[in-house]
Amino acid sequence: MAGFAHACGRWPVTRLDLRGLPAPEPLLQALAAADALEPGQRVEVLTPLLPTPLLDALAARGLRWQAESAADGGVMVAIQRPAADGQALD
Repeated sequence: MAGFAHACGRWPVTRLDLRGLPAPEPLLQALAAADALEPGQRVEVLTPLLPTPLLDALAARGLRWQAESAADGGVMVAIQRPAADGQALD
């Protein structure tokens, strides 16, 4: 798993490239990263396809997400745990 962090707002953002992993590792690693988020924090995961099971699991956890095509292939999903002040995804 490749990952790096960059600044976004007041929190660093971690990006995980899960595209080369066999199933179900991308789902498991994305959920582990999402579950570890503090309020207002965000993680971005790169997956080979639109990860519908992941999106359903995120919604069930009350997490916000946005998905878009990644420039270098696959889909980038930004996941955020809402802050108490209702902060939205950047």
